[in-house]
Order: sequence, then structure tokens, then C-alpha cells
Amino acid sequence: MRVKLLLSLTLFAMSISAQVVKDYNPAIQRTTNLQYFKPVENRLFTGDCMPYYHEGTFYIYWLLDEGHHAGLGGLGGHQWALSTSKDLVEWKHYPVAVGIDEDWEKSICTGSVIADKGKFYAFYSTRVQDNDGKVHEQLSYAMSEDGGVSFAKQAPNPFYYAPEECVSRDFRDPKVFKDDKGAYHLFISGYKKEPELEGFGGYLVHLISTNLKDWKEVTSPLTGQVATPECSDYFHWNGWYYLLYSIGGDTYYVKSRKPYGPWEYPTTQAFVESWASVYKTAEYKDNRRIAVAYMPCRSNNKDFDGPIWGGNMLLREVVQEPDGTLNTKFLSESLPAMTLIQMPEVEIPADSKTVSYSNGKLTLNSPNGTSVASLSELPVNYRITMKIKPLTNYDEIGLFVRATDSRDRGYKVELNANKESAFIYNTGINTVKNLRGEITLDLILKDEFIDMNINGKRSIINRLPEKKGHKLFFFLKNGSAEIKDIKISQWSNDIW
Repeated sequence: MRVKLLLSLTLFAMSISAQVVKDYNPAIQRTTNLQYFKPVENRLFTGDCMPYYHEGTFYIYWLLDEGHHAGLGGLGGHQWALSTSKDLVEWKHYPVAVGIDEDWEKSICTGSVIADKGKFYAFYSTRVQDNDGKVHEQLSYAMSEDGGVSFAKQAPNPFYYAPEECVSRDFRDPKVFKDDKGAYHLFISGYKKEPELEGFGGYLVHLISTNLKDWKEVTSPLTGQVATPECSDYFHWNGWYYLLYSIGGDTYYVKSRKPYGPWEYPTTQAFVESWASVYKTAEYKDNRRIAVAYMPCRSNNKDFDGPIWGGNMLLREVVQEPDGTLNTKFLSESLPAMTLIQMPEVEIPADSKTVSYSNGKLTLNSPNGTSVASLSELPVNYRITMKIKPLTNYDEIGLFVRATDSRDRGYKVELNANKESAFIYNTGINTVKNLRGEITLDLILKDEFIDMNINGKRSIINRLPEKKGHKLFFFLKNGSAEIKDIKISQWSNDIW
């Protein structure tokens, strides 16, 4: 993936001395509950993730990053690390699976894996800098005979260069798959030198092979994008074909009943989460599907600072609707067991005539303004779930979490039915459906992450490192609603 994220001049200055990571230690990494994972080493981060499932094992290949893309002159210096699991709960980490071995390899970029005839094949792009300083990307592949743990690069290396019509700097992220007739395919991110309309040159180069070695170009499955469609993913699930691609880190998808379209653009894009970059997916047992992305860091670890490349891993479970639309929910196996705690007393302002609490049900009735109730003495890290039943139309409903008091109100978590939107402080998602009926809200606060799922279908996460207050406010503006089944859980810091 190209750097869509903010890279400051300071980071570029650091890049002169940044080299290839040689001392990543898989033996000291967390092996349970992989949600929000990054290497223990402070200077190391998780980049683009490439999940794959084969014969009972779930593989996540991921780009090992140091210095937020600053390695090898700012060209990345990335290598493929590997984590595997049989149950999505217990994980094993391995040494670098595909590494930088030659001086001309400036980054082992994002790609994909396929197991075939007892061997694993890794297809990836290599970023190269020519003697004149120009940068281009080219396709390479490697083979594993130990079940996908370590790979040996194959000749010729590279095996394919950008087609004449494609910008050579934008030729990366190969997605490999095998069709039902036994042919192999690669979808490669590209950008046309001379698009039909300026600014709409993003497309996927489509290569086909019968032996994983000799490739020829055929008709592109996707053209006319506003930028290079990066880190594509492709799969068939319950009669639907899906093509995923990322623009500026945000992951979009299209669907079709036929293998290569015509594509249908869905009414909602559930993978578009500002702090979840380049989702890719893999099947899992029992006809499930798992999506994995990475969450970029904030440049100076401040709430309003922009994102920089590399951060923490994020896992979601994909939900398929009857019409083929995709949604996401929390992946239960990636979270540790939690213990319910006693909910603090619900605090209602002394002069309030719009709020009541009885038998576990909080009623907010404020057609003329805003009603508020609160909880105090909460832990910094916890999970809170609830059901919200709007009784009338409303302007906004939600929470303020990690608050100190009414003046330092913490982070706003907002639902808006009219706008079909949801926000966590300074980031939001759109086309959130069914906010007028009963809403199931699930919110996780863990260190700098605030992670929310709505109705088991739409997810949003934000990275907010600054506020650590112990108070929570419920609020409703211009409407009436009931909030019930409020449950608060926490976990041992020794576990997670």
C-alpha cells in the first residue's frame, strides 16, 4: 500500500538512517487475544495484513514496520511477518517469512498467498529505486515447502513488470486466486498513464496463468478509480462474488453474481472505517469470513494529530446479508473473557424533569433540549453494552466516555438516525441503517482505542490517547428514548 497517511518531515529525516528490521523477536509477543496487536518492541508496528486460511490454520501475514514507513530511505523496508492460529484464540508467531535479502529490495510490499499441490506460493510486489533515484514496483514470488512458514524466492525475480499503459510506481499488491476451472489469476493495483478522464486512472491489472509461472494480461475487472485501488481482495461466498479494494486506506467493495462483474455498488460500505486501513479477508471454518486491517498511529500521539503509517492489528467478523451486502461485527475469539462488574449508581441531575431510572431502565425525555444522566468511578478500560429504544424521532443520542465532569466531558459517542451516521469523537461512519428501531450498542474502551459495534453489523474505531476520566454521561437531544440492559465488563490486565 502506498503511504496515504501523514508522514512528517521529521520522519523522512529519520529515514536516512533507518534500515531493515533484523531483531524482531517472535518469542516475546502476545499469544492470546490478537485484537489490537502490535509487536512488543516499542519501535516496531504492524502494517498491511494478509489473512489466509488453509486446512484448519488461520494465517495472518503482515508487514513488519519500523519508523512508520521510514525504512530504507522512506521506501518502507518492510518484510512479511507471520502469525497463525487454529482457533483464533491462541496464536503462534514466527520469524520473518519473506524478507529483504538484496540491496535492490527496498520493501517487500503487500501481496497474497495460495496453497497449491502441497506448496505455498507468496506473490508480492518489490519496491525498487533505480540509480537515477526513480522508484518503481515489480512483481516477485516465493515458494514454501514447510506449510507457509518460510519462503524461498523464485527465479526469475522479478517475474513481471508494469504493463506499458501502467505507471511503474503504482504496480503492486497482487491478489492471487484459483478459479473453478483450475486457472490462476492475479489482480494487481495499477494506475493508467493516460486515463480516459484525468484523475480517474486507477485500475486493476488482471493476469492469468495455468502454472503460476507464465502469465498473460487479460481484461481488467475494475477501472476508472480516483486513485490506485490498493490491496485488492477477491472471493466467492454463498453465490456472490466480491471484489475489495482500498482508496487512500479506506476499503470499498463491489458484488456480483458473476465472477468478474458487472459489479453492483452496495448501498453501504461497512469496511470504510477511518482508523481501519486496507481490510483484507479470508474464509474460516463453518462458512465464516474474517477481515483483518491495521490501525495507523497518530503522529504525535495526540487526539487531533493525523495518522501515520503502521500501528496495530484489527480483526472483524464479516456478516453477509441475504442481498449480498456485507457488514462487520466484533470477532468474539479475538477478545478475552471478561467479568461483569456491578454498575455504579445512575446519577440524575437534581432538578431534572426529563430523566428517570427504574428497574434497570433509563428513560430520557427531552423534546425541547438535552437530557443527561451519568455513571461515576468506572475503570479506564472496560466494555459496556446496552439496548437503546427510541420512542420518537431524535437529533442525537449517545454517550460521553472517559469524562471527568460536565466541563471535561470526555469523548462523544453519537448516533444520528436522520443522518444515518455514527461518531466516536472526531471520526465517523455513514449509511448506518436501522437507527430508529431498537439499537444494540457494544462499546470497548482499551488503552487508546475506543471500538464500537452497532446492531452486530456496523463497526467504528478511533484512536484517542489523551483522556482517561472515570465518568460516563448518557445523553439525548430533542427526542425520547429508553436505555436498558446496561452491562459493564472488565478484564485482567495480565490477560489483555
